[in-house]
Amino acid sequence: MIDNGDDSLIFAPENGKTAEKVQEEYWKVLIVDDEPDVHSTTKLVLEDFSFEDKGLKFISAYSAKEAMEILNNQKDIAVILLDVVMESNSAGLQLAKIIRNEMGNRFSRIILRTGQPGEAPEKKVIAEYDINDYKNKAELTSQQLYTSMFSALRSYRDLKIINKNSEGLKQIINSTANLFQRQNVEQLAQGVLTQVVSILGLENSYYVSTSGFTAAQTSDSDFRIIAATGRFTKCIGTKVEDCTPIPADIVPYLQEAISKEKSGFIDTHYVGYFPTMKDKIHLLFIEDCSKDLGPEIENLLTIFNHNAGIAFDNVILNKEIHDTQIDIIYHLGEVVENRSKETAYHVKRVSEYTYTLAREMGFSEEESQLFKMASPMHDIGKIGIADSILLKPERLDHDELNIMRTHTEIGYNMLKSSSRPLLQTSAVIARDHHEYWDGSGYPRGLKGEDIHPAARIVCLADVYDALGSKRVYKEAWKEEDVLTFVRENRGKMFDPKVVDALFTAYERISRIKERFKDPE
Repeated sequence: MIDNGDDSLIFAPENGKTAEKVQEEYWKVLIVDDEPDVHSTTKLVLEDFSFEDKGLKFISAYSAKEAMEILNNQKDIAVILLDVVMESNSAGLQLAKIIRNEMGNRFSRIILRTGQPGEAPEKKVIAEYDINDYKNKAELTSQQLYTSMFSALRSYRDLKIINKNSEGLKQIINSTANLFQRQNVEQLAQGVLTQVVSILGLENSYYVSTSGFTAAQTSDSDFRIIAATGRFTKCIGTKVEDCTPIPADIVPYLQEAISKEKSGFIDTHYVGYFPTMKDKIHLLFIEDCSKDLGPEIENLLTIFNHNAGIAFDNVILNKEIHDTQIDIIYHLGEVVENRSKETAYHVKRVSEYTYTLAREMGFSEEESQLFKMASPMHDIGKIGIADSILLKPERLDHDELNIMRTHTEIGYNMLKSSSRPLLQTSAVIARDHHEYWDGSGYPRGLKGEDIHPAARIVCLADVYDALGSKRVYKEAWKEEDVLTFVRENRGKMFDPKVVDALFTAYERISRIKERFKDPE
């Protein structure tokens, strides 16, 4: 098509190849028409076209079938200039229906151009087909084509922005849900780092492979790296200034974020700033990422950073609550130890043994931690046993032994009313840690798998530690004698799987025993 002076278009023969504007970014335009002259003249008219500093890249298809193959392989075509009559009188219309209904392409703008309007009346086509513009080739001028292209590209741009914002918001929602599932600061920091890198990649629809780290403030001036990607991974656990891969010129970027108390792009880097309720700061650094991401991505990062800051506070608060609970449990366990004159670190060793055995047996980290945290309460019921029995240096008589055995039910009744999983598990352990695999234990004579696994584990951990420790009524056994006793009672007192786990993990058990050794 060429301008002949009266603003009408003439479909002229091809005049040699037209040169497309060479540039890095462009809008893709698919010309679907069975007439080669239409392709060449369209390119000629629009060769200098530019929208938002991006030119056009033309892709040619000479049939509806060829166009479908192109559209299946290239998902970023902005405008389709579509002829109606090609392989058949309605080939273009059928292609438009396939693009929308079968391919699910709601973004590409379709401009229908026909030289035979009788085959596709405008009123009928606009009403029945999801196209965006209709042009009669005989009446189409170069200015009209320019105007239609501007309108189509504005519409395409706006749809993509809306979709990108929608996808971004979905990612913010999903990312936030993911962050609030993190159980500790280190996991959260790694999650924040991963999600921010992903958000930065939304602009060009790919996951950015880059290097970054998250650092937590440990004092007024020191920051420790608690999560990292790329070349900074080796620095996890070290101070920022001690991490060799971090150039000295990165530190000023972190200091600028702290002084401004805000996240943002500094040169080609992104620095996230997350203050916490405890007046500590978490920083996120991602190097060499594009600064020209547009206001939409920066807005998404602002929303995400706000949510991440709340998540950091929640994790820190939950950790404080968790640590307080553990302190209370250990102190209660120590109260019983001190009252019964048992060894100083018995409760601590039993809890560490319990965790090690649970993990060796294949229990999850969460379950193993629960067993570990609940185990210090196994003898809490001894609070209800009289000193004359609890502290008696001689062997207990039949009646005294029966009274001592009631500590299991006393402990259970103290804890059973709680709805908290930790105290529920503690109650079960307190009641059942003297139940034996062969059914000869107490208080209920449970057998085998009927005994809660936490109680089975604590049973062995408690006996193993008690035999190897000095008590008011006995001296400590030699280690080889303790191990012989454990072997002999495999399948009797003890669950065979727990016994096997102890011997498999014996090196770790020994290290725990040495680390929490009783004072002489």
